Amino acid sequence: MRKRVDEELPTEVTDFFLHRDWLTPVLVVLGLTLLVHFIISRFYKRAYPRVEKTHLVWDSALLKALIRPLKIFVWILGLTFSVQLLAYHFEQETLMDIFKPFRNFSLVAIILWFTLRFIKNMEQEHSREERKRKRRYDKTTMRAVCQVSRIAAFLIATLVYLQTCNVNISAVLAFGGAGGLVVGLAAKDLLGNFFGGLMIYLDRPFSVGDWIRSPDREIEGYVENIGWRLTRIRMFDKRPIYVPNGLFSTISVINPSRMSNRQIKTRIGIRYADATKMATITAEVEEMIKNHPEIDTNKFLMVRFDEFGSSSLNFLIYCFTKTVKWADYMLYQQDVYLKTIEIIEKHGAECAFPTTTLHIPDGLEVKSHE
Repeated sequence: MRKRVDEELPTEVTDFFLHRDWLTPVLVVLGLTLLVHFIISRFYKRAYPRVEKTHLVWDSALLKALIRPLKIFVWILGLTFSVQLLAYHFEQETLMDIFKPFRNFSLVAIILWFTLRFIKNMEQEHSREERKRKRRYDKTTMRAVCQVSRIAAFLIATLVYLQTCNVNISAVLAFGGAGGLVVGLAAKDLLGNFFGGLMIYLDRPFSVGDWIRSPDREIEGYVENIGWRLTRIRMFDKRPIYVPNGLFSTISVINPSRMSNRQIKTRIGIRYADATKMATITAEVEEMIKNHPEIDTNKFLMVRFDEFGSSSLNFLIYCFTKTVKWADYMLYQQDVYLKTIEIIEKHGAECAFPTTTLHIPDGLEVKSHE
């Protein structure tokens, strides 16, 4: 009866079940795979709490990103190696031809998955660390760098997989270059804005939260968002203005938010009748400025008589405040001006204003008409 059943089954099936030489190597490979999986899990449970206590950003991000792809990578290696043993034992080369593309695709996909997880974890860990230390950081730049990294990872993974499939990469790159030329000509402004945004991220002339203005265009306000095509600026009257990024490559941009000090520069005039008091007044005003707690004495400062005006003798006040905040600067500038007026009045002088003096020659009488 058993002989009759064996005759009815195909020869490959009977060989598969009757000859068990393949079973031991396959079980050993699967057992080693399970053991490595267990070791990786135990290592992660022990290492991760220690890594989280460090102040480094990349170590915890790397470990969290690596654990799952590594486990799947180990199982794919174990299963494909087991299939290879079976194919070698039963002399079935077509079986390996089927599994080889799958293995190559799986390995590239796992590496890409790990890279994307690492980029995401780095973004989250960096943001959390900066918030913990209460330091200011540019969210837009961080997001842009991560997006560029993801695009680069996808492109590299695609090229690596095409290489494993014996595709001519040079032809693909040449076709991509020709296609890029056509797209570039069709979307010149769009690409100009894209690369303009990229240059903003690289050169960092301003960042989100900065107050900027342009002497070439009527652009002034606080930067709210830097996108790939547009930058949104909130003007002082609370109106938003959307500026194409390509425009920033052709205009000058002043960033007052990054100034180290604010300048006080003004001219004050006294009467010509008070000319003899000019030296005393300027010396005392300069001494007042040097002793002012909000004036930066490490920067150049001076008070000098510098101009004969049409109706006044003018002296220059030139100095820098320590603060860069506009409201505080206006307060300290006002204090300097008021103290200067006090010094002028203390010496019996007066601030001049436009006057007209009429000289009447001797012997000339002015008669009134009644």
